[in-house]
Amino acid sequence: MKVPPGDQGAAVHAGLLEGITIAAPPAAREPMGFFTDSTLCIGCKACEVACKQWNALPADGNTWSGQSYDNTLHLSATTWRHVSFTEQALPEGGIKWLFNSDVCKHCTAAPCQEACPTGAIIRNEFDDVYVQQDVCNGCGYCVAACPFGVLDRSKADGAAHKCTLCYDRQKDGLEPACAKSCPTDSILFGPVSQLREHARGRLRDLHERGEKNAYLYGEDDAGEYKRLNAFFLLTDEPAAYNLPAAPRRPTALMLRRYLWSAAVGVGLSLAGALALSGAKED
Repeated sequence: MKVPPGDQGAAVHAGLLEGITIAAPPAAREPMGFFTDSTLCIGCKACEVACKQWNALPADGNTWSGQSYDNTLHLSATTWRHVSFTEQALPEGGIKWLFNSDVCKHCTAAPCQEACPTGAIIRNEFDDVYVQQDVCNGCGYCVAACPFGVLDRSKADGAAHKCTLCYDRQKDGLEPACAKSCPTDSILFGPVSQLREHARGRLRDLHERGEKNAYLYGEDDAGEYKRLNAFFLLTDEPAAYNLPAAPRRPTALMLRRYLWSAAVGVGLSLAGALALSGAKED
């Protein structure tokens, strides 16, 4: 059958989809996330081990780093939960420990998703930031865009990898492996709205007990950065936990620069027009 010229594109499209069933996307569910209370973390690294075991991630950090008992040092393509060990000298002598289990923040306005050119990074039905491995082309734009250093490209396949918030377990109604393994409930998983309410109550309790330095990191919007679906309770400055004090969104910075560029362009155009009109009058 001869296809009219105007219908050739439609015919090719229909041919490509022939025999393919396009499933409807899952219905949106209540946003789920993590609340990590650093005051309850004992540095046992059970969450790191459970994450690696469930997600079949290879071992790393097998060399002595020299930085306390922290050998993985940071999040990576093969470390999706990282327990930081921070030693601080006390004035009267001795040291104190700061522990915190870091993870992908599952930002409500995720710079990695905004930077991804292929649409590999999506928000799933649980409102978690998820990398579709079969769509990722390994460009690394998301790695540069993330202000928390969460994403990393794997040396094995070149694609970007990070915490999935145990998407497979969530779909089966199970708790993520890291939260399930935490012996002190430092890591709590659940609906984000309930976690925020619980976190505020925990903060009030700590303040009443005299821990005035305690605060919530990422629980609410801060400057140009929107709230996080995986947020923390901390007792020292963010830098002590390897977290930025003021995370930046590249797209927000780009908007300001575009406006400045437009204003400069208009100004130069007006200056050029005035110069030309003055030259003609002379």
